[in-house]
Amino acid sequence: MVVDGCPPRLPLCEADIQPFLDKRRPGQSRYTTQRQEADAVRILSGVFEGRTTGTPISLMIENTDQRSKDYGDIAAQWRPGHADFTYDVKYGIRDHRGGGRSSARETAARVAAGAVARVVLGPGIAIHGYLVELGGIAIDRARFDLAAVDANPFFAPDPGIVDAWADAVDQARKAGNSLGPSSR
Repeated sequence: MVVDGCPPRLPLCEADIQPFLDKRRPGQSRYTTQRQEADAVRILSGVFEGRTTGTPISLMIENTDQRSKDYGDIAAQWRPGHADFTYDVKYGIRDHRGGGRSSARETAARVAAGAVARVVLGPGIAIHGYLVELGGIAIDRARFDLAAVDANPFFAPDPGIVDAWADAVDQARKAGNSLGPSSR
């Protein structure tokens, strides 16, 4: 992936990016894919001696546990939560093997770019992300606790909702359903 528009002379190394990739890495809970990906980032260009050069920054995150054959059973089905239906409509072709823009794997690039953006924004800016609704079940905003986000597998700011979400995911999984609308 390439990040363009980063000013020169900012300190940047893989260690500035890797903690964020570690946080999104698959296989960390039973609610994510169990693939084991290191999500190890390498800076290929745009950084010299630990400082940005002002040229585009090229980052590489290898996909080390791809298994295209695993998708054979869903070749005739749309994957809930993915964009394969949208891309089929837009481009007229569907790659059911789990790759491309409809892959959750693609989020690794977004996370890496976000880590670079944090360096550009500087230390005085705080950025938080969390899940507030899953399968129509919303958090109780009166119990909002930002510290709870990193303490549960759903990144929920309401610790009281986690069991309900876990039950909903388990029920949907057992029924072979998704937790939301599906295009087909």
